[in-house]
Order: sequence, then structure tokens, then C-alpha cells
Amino acid sequence: MGGPIRAQRGARGTSKMASTGGAASTASTGGSMAQGGRQAIIVGSGFGGLSTAIRLLSDGWQVTILEARPEIGGRASRIQEGGYTFDTGPSLITMPWLFEEVYAAAGEKMSDHVTLRQLQPGYRIFWTGEDRHFDFGSDREQLLAEMRKFSNDDANQLEAFLAASGAIHREGILVSGRQNFLNLKDFVKLLPTMARLDAIRFLQGWVGKFFKEPHVQQAFGFHSLFIGGDPSRVPAIYSALAYLQIADGIWYTEGGVYSIIESFGKIIAKMGGVIHTNSKVDQILHRNGRATGVRTADGEVHNADLVIYNGDVTARDALLPDAPDAFPWRLRPLRTTMSAHMLYLGTNKKFEKLLHHTLVVGDDYYGFIKDVTRERRMPRSNAVYIHAPSRTEPEMAPPGGDSIAILLPVPNLRSGDDWTEAEPRMRDRTLEWLENWGLPGLRDSIVVERSWTPLTFRDELLAPDGNAFAVEPSLEQSAYFRQPNRDRTIAGLYYVGGGTHPGAGMPGALLTSQVTQDLIRGDYPAPFTSRATGPTGNLVRP
Repeated sequence: MGGPIRAQRGARGTSKMASTGGAASTASTGGSMAQGGRQAIIVGSGFGGLSTAIRLLSDGWQVTILEARPEIGGRASRIQEGGYTFDTGPSLITMPWLFEEVYAAAGEKMSDHVTLRQLQPGYRIFWTGEDRHFDFGSDREQLLAEMRKFSNDDANQLEAFLAASGAIHREGILVSGRQNFLNLKDFVKLLPTMARLDAIRFLQGWVGKFFKEPHVQQAFGFHSLFIGGDPSRVPAIYSALAYLQIADGIWYTEGGVYSIIESFGKIIAKMGGVIHTNSKVDQILHRNGRATGVRTADGEVHNADLVIYNGDVTARDALLPDAPDAFPWRLRPLRTTMSAHMLYLGTNKKFEKLLHHTLVVGDDYYGFIKDVTRERRMPRSNAVYIHAPSRTEPEMAPPGGDSIAILLPVPNLRSGDDWTEAEPRMRDRTLEWLENWGLPGLRDSIVVERSWTPLTFRDELLAPDGNAFAVEPSLEQSAYFRQPNRDRTIAGLYYVGGGTHPGAGMPGALLTSQVTQDLIRGDYPAPFTSRATGPTGNLVRP
């Protein structure tokens, strides 16, 4: 499973969080020029917030991060208990060179902080009731062999698929992903390119142009589901997700994704930034049409020259009750994504049927997606993603055990379901289904168990609908029609993270930080001193 080590870092171990323990002890409440520099406040500490902090610190800003939870990371948090370690959110890394750009912005080398391993295959897809499975990875010959198990004709179309999706990646993701799309005319200019590439067509139909066999279609077309997008409703620009996994590989960070979060926190502290955990922001303050700071739940005011919001963008109006968002730039209120029922299981035995990343698809795959997205009701069938990192890194679980995270997409809280009642029922349903599929004894082997539900996403991660992936990445919620990186009503207010442009997922969140940095450089044109040791924009190759 473990490929060649891409980067090296120092000795592993649990490090102290690069932050203060809470807002009360060291929060800055003075004027923005108190220490002779420009002050930026970042609300939230996901990948978007942390990478933006590094970029602004490199530009000479004083940066304070306010995080509502006890630890940094947002959705990309971590659970450690009884010798088991779980990434709570994203677990699969693509486009590793985007992470390298963030380290370079701080004058650091990624290789000094984390170890990356390429996974081959990247993941295995099982279908219940099927003897065949599909191994998806970046080895072209192995991928063709997997496709031939299902359809020789589809295997013959792989190169055409890669050529078309690669063009979408180069002309769509790498170009539009670094633009801000504050003006409708910029979006209109992009449309001819997207039309020429057929990237405006729905993803499911676009994949169907190349592949006809249902299993192959699902293997190349499901990826948008795990950033909150129904493949039958998102544009084909998201075909780039499959392309990237083949072209750039699928990577694992030693210690889990949280090791990157941890290293970002250390770098921010080293650069002079301040992180306050347990500091929930209740209001974004403004005067004369300009952001002036924030107020936290304890009533403390934090003044700043600008505010960057890295929370769920659908909470924007609640934080600015007296400054509603400007219309008619948006066609309609943002539609939030589905949610997820997450099970984090530490077992006293290994389940060898699982690879590092495994997908198990039950009956009625398309009906399942429709239930949890369009219909917003409990799914009548099952489809789960399973992360078992101890396949690659045995230290993620005690000897003889497994660290297993299970993600079941479910509707968000707009379905009206009572998750205090639904959680134990869905837990038993999912685990019984997995036992019957091929993990016998799973429930009896559990020694550590934690779970997240839509209530967790609402109450701890402050997503109003308990949504797991911010807003749906549909065409009418993309580019100009997505939450902009700069507020259209309040000057000095910016947005980063999966809910804003260019989109969800770790690469999307990292790209938002560059787009926002470029906007801030234009809005605050005073000279800045960069600590960057390498390119911080587009790299031709990883």
C-alpha cells in the first residue's frame, strides 16, 4: 500500500497546539495599530483560515485567529483515544503541490514538517452482492486492467477521458480557481471555454459520454459526492477530481491529515500569529460600511483592519443581522449540502478486507444519492466510505487493532429528522449491513467508539443546517454565484474555505486563501515583505 516517501519530516510525536488556551487570557482588544502594524482577524481555523493566516503573516500583517472549538482544524480535526487516532474529516490528499505553496509562503519546506506516502491503489470500490471490485489509482496499466474486468470498450476510452478531463483541469480549475469572480462579466468570459470543454454539462452525463458500463461510470463519477455534490446536478468541471487522482496520485500524510493542520499551527506561532481556541464569534462588527472587528460569545470585542471569515458561509447573515447580503447577485439563497453520519471505531482486531480507503456501495446507488441530496430523507439503501489508516501506518491503532472511520451520507437537518433518536438506529443499521457484507464480528470488536451526526455539524462546527460540506457545488452556486471571496456589502470583510470560490475539498480551501490574499493585496496596496522561498502561485507540476 505505501508508495515511495515523497517528503520527510522530523521525529513524530504529539506536539503542543500552537495557540493559547482561550480568548480571555491573551485576546487583543486594542486598536488595530496598537503595535504599529495592520491587524487581521480570521474567524475559524480550517485549512482555508490557517493557510490564509500564513499568507498574510508573510505579507507583514498581524494575524489573530479565533476558533470556537477547543482545537484548531474545524472539520479537519482529530480524535485520539485508547491508542487509536482518527481524522474526523478529510483524509485523502490530492494536489499536494498546493500544500507546498502554503509552506513556501512561510519560507518553509513541506518536507521539514510532514511525510507523504502515495497510495497504490488509492482505494477499492466494492458493490454488495458482487464478486468483482474496482481498484482506483494512478498506475495507468493497473487501472486499465481494473476497467477490463467490467468492459473492454470502456477501457479503450480511458485516454479520451483523461484528455478531456485534463483539459478541464488545466483550463478550468487552474485558471478559474485562481480568479475571484467578483464581477459577472468575468464569469461570462469563462462560459465559452467551459462550453467548448463541455464542462457545463452535468457530471453524470459527461462521464457517460466515455463509459457505458454502470460500475465504471460510478467509479469515475462518484467523487463529487464526497464534497457534497450530487453527480447528476454538479457541472462536469468536477471530472477534474478523478483526473487529478490519476495524474497526480492519491496521498496519505503520516500521522493523518491533522499533522498538516498541526504544522500550520506551529508555523503561524513561529511567524508571530496568535490563535485563540474556545473563542466563538457571535457578531462581525462594522461601521460606515466597513468591517471593524468581531465580538465573541463572552462579549469581548476584537478590533481589526479587516476580517476574514472561515466558517460556514450560510451563517453570514446571522453574524451580520444589520447588513443583509446584497441582491440580486445571487440567483437564490445558497442551498446547503447533505450531512454525514460519522462513526469512529477502534477495534481489537484487524479487518483485512479493508484497504486504506474503501467504498462499499449497496443497492440502488442513484436512489441513495437522490434520497440524501434532492429528497432530503433518510437513505433507503447504503453507500459508505471507510478510512483505515493503520493499513499504511500501523501506529494509528494499537497492535492487532484497527482505527476505522465510516462516513455515511445522510440528509441535513432540513429533513426534520430527530438525530437523538436516529443516531443509534442508523448506527446499528450501518454496522449490521457492513457485517453482512464482509466484516463479521465488527460490533463485538469495538473498544473505542465516537460518532458525529448532523447535530455535531450544527452545534460544534456551526453549520446552520448541520451540513457537512458547506454549500452544494452546483452550477448556479459556482464562481460568480458562489459566496464571493470579498463581501459585496461590507468592505474589509473576506471569505475563505470550502463554501466560497473556488469550492470544497482541501485543494479548494487552499485555493481560496490565495484568491483572498490577492484581493487583500489589491485593497491594501501598502508595501509588504514576503517571506516566501518559492512560488506561491500556480506550479506547472507537483
